[in-house]
Amino acid sequence: MTLTIRVVAPDKILWDSEAEEVILPSTTGQLGILSGHAPLLTALDIGVMRVRPGKDWVPIALMGGFAEVEDNEVTILVNAAERGETIDKDAARKALEEAQIRLDQAESGEDRQEKIQANKAMKKARARFQAAGGAV
Repeated sequence: MTLTIRVVAPDKILWDSEAEEVILPSTTGQLGILSGHAPLLTALDIGVMRVRPGKDWVPIALMGGFAEVEDNEVTILVNAAERGETIDKDAARKALEEAQIRLDQAESGEDRQEKIQANKAMKKARARFQAAGGAV
């Protein structure tokens, strides 16, 4: 049996197809879903979702959201998402390096809001780089 997986962002439907398996970046850790999974509603963190429609995995960078699993259907509502093959790996690496510098600077400062924003920017940059095929 297969899963029907839909990834819906505010501006587009990024994925709407069947797959054998999906791994989601939930707020409590990586969550693997196979057919026959129990009903579930979970919050998603910023990270990389991996979907396996055949023998190969397709990485998708997710920018937070929610996932619902019911009757072999996985509906994923996200703030934003990008398929790994559409991300420029070199640009993503540069953005990750810049995010790390910003985070290091924020960590040494006193501004709590800046630390939160820098940490979020770092997570987004890391997810995009990993989805593009980079190793962190």
